[in-house]
Amino acid sequence: MKIKKIKIENYRLLKQFSIDLEEIMSLVIGKNNTGKTSLLTVINSFLNGSDKSRFSFDDFNIDFKNELRTLIEDDLPQEENYKSVGIKLKLFIEYSEDDNLANLSKVMMDLDPENKFVVLGYEYHLTYDSLERIKQKYIEFQAKEVVNLAENKNYRQKDIFYFLKVYQGDFFKSSRKSIEYNRTDEIENDDNFIDLDSPEKISTKDIINFKFISAKRSVTNKVNDKTLSGQTSEIYNETEKTDEQNKKIEQFKEELISTDYTLSEIYETLFEDVIEKVRKFGGIKSDDSTIKIESSLQHRELLSGNTTVMYKHNDTTLPEYNNGLGYMNLLSMIFQIEILIQEFKKNKDEKPADINLLFIEEPEAHTHPQMQYVFIKNIKSLIDLGIVREDGDNRELQAAITTHSSHIVAESVFDDIKYLKKDGKNSVISKNLKSLKKEYTDNGEEENYRFLKQYLTLNRSELFFADKAILIEGDTERLLLPAMMKKIDQDCTTNQLLSQNISIIEVGAHSQIFEKFIDFIDLKKCLIITDIDSNYDEVNLEDDGVTAKKHANGNDKMKTIKCTPSNPNANYTSNNSLIFFHKKTKDLNYFKNLSFDWKILRKNRKKEWVSNRKGKLLLAYQIEEDGYHARSFEDAFFKINKDFILNNTFPSLASKWVKKYRNNEIDEFILAEKAIEKKPSFAIEILLNSKTSPEGKQFINWNTPRYILEGLSWLQKD
Repeated sequence: MKIKKIKIENYRLLKQFSIDLEEIMSLVIGKNNTGKTSLLTVINSFLNGSDKSRFSFDDFNIDFKNELRTLIEDDLPQEENYKSVGIKLKLFIEYSEDDNLANLSKVMMDLDPENKFVVLGYEYHLTYDSLERIKQKYIEFQAKEVVNLAENKNYRQKDIFYFLKVYQGDFFKSSRKSIEYNRTDEIENDDNFIDLDSPEKISTKDIINFKFISAKRSVTNKVNDKTLSGQTSEIYNETEKTDEQNKKIEQFKEELISTDYTLSEIYETLFEDVIEKVRKFGGIKSDDSTIKIESSLQHRELLSGNTTVMYKHNDTTLPEYNNGLGYMNLLSMIFQIEILIQEFKKNKDEKPADINLLFIEEPEAHTHPQMQYVFIKNIKSLIDLGIVREDGDNRELQAAITTHSSHIVAESVFDDIKYLKKDGKNSVISKNLKSLKKEYTDNGEEENYRFLKQYLTLNRSELFFADKAILIEGDTERLLLPAMMKKIDQDCTTNQLLSQNISIIEVGAHSQIFEKFIDFIDLKKCLIITDIDSNYDEVNLEDDGVTAKKHANGNDKMKTIKCTPSNPNANYTSNNSLIFFHKKTKDLNYFKNLSFDWKILRKNRKKEWVSNRKGKLLLAYQIEEDGYHARSFEDAFFKINKDFILNNTFPSLASKWVKKYRNNEIDEFILAEKAIEKKPSFAIEILLNSKTSPEGKQFINWNTPRYILEGLSWLQKD
């Protein structure tokens, strides 16, 4: 039995929100302010919160606030035309024939054996009766405001939002229901339901048990802080409740009057599972610091308040606050998971819930990348174990993790990812990466999807969290782009590039593979910096220099000749990105004559990339500059920085070709083709030879090619 889907209405940014959950673990990701925390809090508020303190006016979605204002200020609608409005949560539960349906049967709406879904609805809403009453209350409120204003001309009159902030709790009420589900259309029928609040008050606590670990954890490494030590007491208390590890606990009680030394040995046994998880999750080597639970028993009191987490290093033990904050955060999180699993088990006289849902919010807090890798790599194995009780009444554990960490994403199963993104100003949506996979496969691009998946997993998961991105071909641009961005930033005070959330992604000649992904994550802007790659073909001759080589069908064999776009023979581009994004044309003149605005692209309704000056994608490639049209970044750089190249030392450039260039025997194209031995070394040497002005301006002695400068200037703007 699992929660298959969650729907939410009108809660903060979750206006009309739906998210699918995986059977074991779902990874919920997204940029800042996309509703990840809201998802956790709304579920907890409905399942674990009290009616009176459940929601405030600030929890209402902004658009819903305006709808509510209209509803209160306008005429009262007919009751038969009114549907209650408010914050709503729906949990779509899928069960199988193997599940115990004793609890679920109480809320089933459909006995059709083919329908394996139950939909539980939770609402904080305004009923028709409440609407009548709140309208009357608002009329009284307005009248009082008029009097206040008449008595005091300086009185600041209160609006309807102030009224709702103060009084909404008096009129909105909570309700629970089981809603009919149409499996054929895969939609719920809100008009047909079982009221779980009347008359017999059907509880859902035995169906769903929801717990979470908040990102706001109380771990510090201040002196005398004993957060971890307190958590060991919680683990003990929960373990005692469930009657688990009974033999160890009885042994503990028998030895309670013994020395701290003896108790410490028992603690080592009692907490060995937790300590092993700490070792495993933390990636701790055998010779690294490990934790040890020691007794600090006073007056023979019980365990609570009298255990201390110590760090054992060689033969020395140190208190918990002597360790790093990231390591303590990881330990605390593992301890919390252990506490919550014990709570999921319940005590020996109670049965665990049918569905046990655990949310972990931002496990990466304070931890370094390697620790994040290790944590996410091992957390799924822990969740796989589920809820294991000594009496054999075991249950599965379903989990969701929210994160901003590209390292956690990189180590996760790609299909587990749920991507949250803004959908307008006041709402967000959730997208499954499985649906992205379908887009590729439906278009016959399975190989492209595999490349994308592997590339993002191994190299550039941070693209998920970027607002803007730059896709580049190679090492030279990757090393120099930050400096080029810095050069632009030095001359402006607003919208500085290096202050924006921009990812630089090296994709080689494969930027077109990312086009569906760019659209999927809804980047604000994406700049693709590529080469025009101009060429022409000529007959491939035999060694005699006269006879043409032939194909089996008798046609002449041709060979590709690289050249600058200025070469009179140049007639096509071999750049796959340019060909793909510009309607599969190879015509070189098309790209040479394309104005800047026509290089900006957006997708039309047919999902085709078309020129549009308001688009979010720009392909920047070499253009004519100083009377020269380069073919690649290197010869474009050489042309506008000749003095810089000739007046500085570049070991990566073959000296004989530099000498020819100095003597004007070769042009920039030949220099780029022949002289560069290692492109990354050349890029580093540009940076090493850069100078700073007395005023502090950096990289002042070389220029950025104009096609890159234009692209970065476009990217810089909102």
